[in-house]
Amino acid sequence: MKWLEIIELRSVGSNRELVESQLQKLINEVEKEAKKQAINVYSRITIDTDFRIHLFHDSKIAGSSKSPLGLRLASALKAFGLVNHSIWIEMRSK
Repeated sequence: MKWLEIIELRSVGSNRELVESQLQKLINEVEKEAKKQAINVYSRITIDTDFRIHLFHDSKIAGSSKSPLGLRLASALKAFGLVNHSIWIEMRSK
């Protein structure tokens, strides 16, 4: 089953460069650990304080609990602002 974990950050203040550098540092660390896992980072075009991390999972079980990696990233990002962490399951046509 394919599922997606989304971590959204709305940073506070005007420290975009600091947030971007910290995000890049976190992602570089994570990519070394999770080579099988696809990770994408996005910044919002119209609101330069908004960022998203997408963690793509493919496993037999997709429970309602968040992954240890997602929890770690969400926790690290709380220092920069408001964090929303959610799980989405891929819908398949029948």
